Amino acid sequence: MLHALYLIGISAFAASGVLAAHRARMDPFGGLVLAFAASVSGGTLRDLILDRHPLYWTRDPLLLALIAGVAVATMLFLRRRTLPHRTLMVVDAVGLAVVTVIGARAAIEAHVTPFAVLLLAVLTGVTGEVVRDVLCGQFPPLLLREEVYATAALAGAACHLGLHHAHVAAGTTAVVSAGLVFALRMAAVFGDLHLPRLRAAAR
Repeated sequence: MLHALYLIGISAFAASGVLAAHRARMDPFGGLVLAFAASVSGGTLRDLILDRHPLYWTRDPLLLALIAGVAVATMLFLRRRTLPHRTLMVVDAVGLAVVTVIGARAAIEAHVTPFAVLLLAVLTGVTGEVVRDVLCGQFPPLLLREEVYATAALAGAACHLGLHHAHVAAGTTAVVSAGLVFALRMAAVFGDLHLPRLRAAAR
């Protein structure tokens, strides 16, 4: 279950990298670069912080082949069809949801503090998006344009941590936590969900 979710999340971020490159009118090489950057940046940062070597993607040829395959397939699809404007947001939400959960799981297995679990989960989820947007010249990146982005990842990480301490099965914990992140992002994208805004103090 966890491995299947992991592959889904990586695939979603690879596709989101190509979609972002397509919007930025990059060539196929640029699409591949963004696909790999979006897919592995978050996990790389997490592993560096946890001092885990070698980095996870350097010893998994299937993972790299999957990213390349999804990137090429997405490019070919975009040559034939035009996707709705919010497709990037939806695909990105899938990647954010799953990769955040994977980050939380890795942090828990490293026996770090609960606060560190939350921080590492959020960093794992959002870093790929930030790198992707910066490389394609999109500024500010989605993280800073959408307030319910890192917040959604934080909620999912907290849910994962709570269910883990409640001794809920790992598969159920992952699905519920990822579902929460995805639901919050979709509510933000399609339902105008946002955090309460500070009001100016009355004079």
